[in-house]
Amino acid sequence: MSSTRMQYFALFCLALTIVCLTIVMKKWHFGLREDFGDPVLNTDFSLLRRALLQQIRERQQEIAPLYNFTDRSSEIQSDFSNSDALRLDIGCSDLSGLTVVEFLGAGYTKTVSKVVLQQGSEVALKTVNYQGTDMRSCLDDFRDPQGCQDLVSSKIRKEIILLQRLQHPNIVKLKGQCQDSALVGGIIAVLEQGTPVQMIQLLQSPWEERFRVCLGLVRLLHYLSLSPLGSVALLDFQPRQFVMVSGELKLTDLDDAIVAETECRTSSDCVLQFPLRNFTFPCTGSGVCQGLNEMKNLYNAYRYFFIYLLPHQAPTELKHLVDQIMNTTADLKHTVNKTLEAFEEVLEVYKSGLHLQNMPSSLIKDYAVLKGMGTSGNKEYNCWPSYNHEGCMLSVHSAEEAAHICNSHPQCTSFCLNGQKTWTGRLLASFRTGFSHLVPDVSSTVYVRTAKASAATF
Repeated sequence: MSSTRMQYFALFCLALTIVCLTIVMKKWHFGLREDFGDPVLNTDFSLLRRALLQQIRERQQEIAPLYNFTDRSSEIQSDFSNSDALRLDIGCSDLSGLTVVEFLGAGYTKTVSKVVLQQGSEVALKTVNYQGTDMRSCLDDFRDPQGCQDLVSSKIRKEIILLQRLQHPNIVKLKGQCQDSALVGGIIAVLEQGTPVQMIQLLQSPWEERFRVCLGLVRLLHYLSLSPLGSVALLDFQPRQFVMVSGELKLTDLDDAIVAETECRTSSDCVLQFPLRNFTFPCTGSGVCQGLNEMKNLYNAYRYFFIYLLPHQAPTELKHLVDQIMNTTADLKHTVNKTLEAFEEVLEVYKSGLHLQNMPSSLIKDYAVLKGMGTSGNKEYNCWPSYNHEGCMLSVHSAEEAAHICNSHPQCTSFCLNGQKTWTGRLLASFRTGFSHLVPDVSSTVYVRTAKASAATF
């Protein structure tokens, strides 16, 4: 055999070896192992396979009661591959040609991305995180990628059905879903677009906006305590499970939610344990821990949200009401229903201006009122917390309250109301040290101090 033929033969053998190795590795990787005559290997793989199938069955049994629930408002089938059955706007066909705009985050199970669909709408996509802890752990244990995908994706399946069953303004809207291996190899949940909760940013926002977050959270917990599925507990209750949508806090992660109260024999089975304290609740005659789910949610709301957002910078006249909420929640003295009533009372007093009854109404007499006028060449000053970080813009109930605030700021000589309102219906007032001239503006009114008003606060 010539040297040239020997070279070709060697290359052929090398290529054949690579092809054979590739085929063997692929079959091993996808759990399609051949029987190499080693009964021990076959037995081990069979045991692993049975263990994985058992875990998948347990996940399916966990989700099964959610399928069987019948909502009187809509008849929903349990076939996730049929988007029409879920009456959703977006299906598999709508996801072709999408553009990924931003990677929003990843957890043990899922990745979340902001995308723009072909028709131009922005949504969030949740998919299986193939590099996540859940998938890696499953592959290490069972060495079966397809089976592990089925196991891990069951959490997204659960989340989809929960989002379909639980409808509330403080839960993200499920806009669609798809199960098509040609896209990402697993199930996809399509959600309304939100931004991750940034606690530092919330801490720097006006009290009214922080109160809005806490109020929305309590309204959500009240709904979850009486949901169509029963009392729902959020086992993984942290700010990262929520997003902000147009100023509203919304729950976006439900895969760790449970929809049944804890079973018990005695009250010792009904203990809520937290890092700093524990609570014990009664075991009912029917063998469940009464109110355990809602109280778990409420205390988590207190330690992750209320304690940071609610008391700081609260209006002086409302502090006694806010302090009552903080004290009763810290000790879990009130139910979620009672807590919501307390929040709604604070909201009503704040919106109506009842907390300002003792404020002198004569303060506005120190100001010249220029209706139908705006200002130009403004000289701004900063105050905190302001709706405008480059100036001083605060929420007020009326021009009288704005005058009170202006009098308490030594550098304030005027303020302007232009019809802008907050979510409560209160007015936004811009406070300034001065301006160069007036300009016509039918929606605006300028208030200018005509004399040095008393700097005393009330």
